[in-house]
Amino acid sequence: MRFRRNFGLALRAAAFAAAVLGFGTSIALAQNTAVIPKQVIYPGETISSEQVDVVAVTNPNLAGGYARTKEEVVGMVTKRTLLPGRTIPVHGLREAFAVKRGTSVRLTFAIGNMLISASGTPLTDASVGEVVKVRNIDSGAIVSGTVMADGTVQVMAK
Repeated sequence: MRFRRNFGLALRAAAFAAAVLGFGTSIALAQNTAVIPKQVIYPGETISSEQVDVVAVTNPNLAGGYARTKEEVVGMVTKRTLLPGRTIPVHGLREAFAVKRGTSVRLTFAIGNMLISASGTPLTDASVGEVVKVRNIDSGAIVSGTVMADGTVQVMAK
């Protein structure tokens, strides 16, 4: 019991010292801001910095789950229509697709020192890190692989 009381007092003292010294002001500012669109942004559009604005949150009862900084939304693709003056829900955004259905991608498979490379076409759109099925152009075989940041697909061993 004594440990909890002492720990609580120490924690409060540290928070007070941080507030007095000015630490955490950027966190407090980020929590009291929201990102809103300046114009209607339709599903599938990539959000640019010119399309959004950061405003102060004046409603203390505003539910969470909305974007607080421009960095959270710029470069993301919308899943739903975003209206001007409304907060942007984070769950309404996704990363841009790294591979698109029907385009040509490079398939790679590595085992030990051996690297096998082939061309293929993805059967669905996918972002970096997602598993996608790809049809090998030469053999017609369908393989699964993980989308890499450079746009290649790393094939999984069966």
